[in-house]
Amino acid sequence: MKILGIDTSCDDTAVGLIQTEGKKIKVLADVVSSQIKIHAPYGGVYPFLAKREHQKNLPIVFKKALQKSRLSEKEIDLIGVTIGPGLEPCLWTGINFAKTLAQKFKKPLLPINHIEAHILINFLNLKQPLNIKNIFPAICLVVSGGHTQLILMKDFGHYQILGETRDDAAGECFDKTARILGLTYPGGPAIAQLVNKVKPKKKLLLWREKLKISLPRPMLRQKNYDFSFSGLKTAVLYQYQKAKNKNQKYIQTMAWEIQQAIIDVLVQKTLRAAKHAKAKSIILGGGVVANTELRKQFKKESLALIAKNHLLMPPPQFCTDNGIMVALTAFYHWPERNLKKWNQIKAEANLRL
Repeated sequence: MKILGIDTSCDDTAVGLIQTEGKKIKVLADVVSSQIKIHAPYGGVYPFLAKREHQKNLPIVFKKALQKSRLSEKEIDLIGVTIGPGLEPCLWTGINFAKTLAQKFKKPLLPINHIEAHILINFLNLKQPLNIKNIFPAICLVVSGGHTQLILMKDFGHYQILGETRDDAAGECFDKTARILGLTYPGGPAIAQLVNKVKPKKKLLLWREKLKISLPRPMLRQKNYDFSFSGLKTAVLYQYQKAKNKNQKYIQTMAWEIQQAIIDVLVQKTLRAAKHAKAKSIILGGGVVANTELRKQFKKESLALIAKNHLLMPPPQFCTDNGIMVALTAFYHWPERNLKKWNQIKAEANLRL
């Protein structure tokens, strides 16, 4: 079975093609067109500008995916398209494109939840095959520029949201604090890159103490599983405004403290939820999970709680938005045949899992 996945939920125009034979899945094409340079001057994604770029890029990206996979439109058996959550103007671009293909070539079309797709990409050709029965219950952390959610996954398709951000998502906090420090967009990679230049890392701890830089870990001690990152952004702004000497050492130390504050909250809240739920595994997804230090600390801190191969993290290229995760999610939902008429499929910006 050959499955097409389309995602235009934010600022990446993504198309993926996979081929399935039983439970074996082969990636045929993974093409993504990024809009980072276009949105960088704004310090974030400008929805209607993103929509315009999707409309321009999607036919080109789709054509490239067909060329890479050496398939024709007629050979596609199933189409999956992200309907939410995301930026509504952007979502409609992908949906309308998918509808046109489905109608023209008479192909089944499945609506896909973006958050679920970030979770299920972890099951793409696991290096260490796992007994599915030993995975659940699982605690899932989906963390990106627009989302920060802790989810209890009881089985494929069975989810319960335990907590989520009350304001800014973690990725959004990275973007906003990086902007305060005068760094480029997107903020997460810019902060990580700056921090990684300091060797050895012990220097940062010494600088932190000397410069008296200390940021809060919002809601870390609260017993719930919600998040809040707007207070962290405000704390960064106040400390930055008070700083007399904003030299490179100060900026690097502040960047490290921002990154560590966010990581501390994400790791500790996730582990607490996993312990309470007696989870057999922890599943991570979303663009922030591409952060090397976050991955390193999750590996270290989760060892006492779950088996080493039960911490699932996508390869970095599949952490950010991509079409493969949409195609894979369509594959998992295909047995249900939860098909809707084309005119019933619509964008749902605030779609819940």
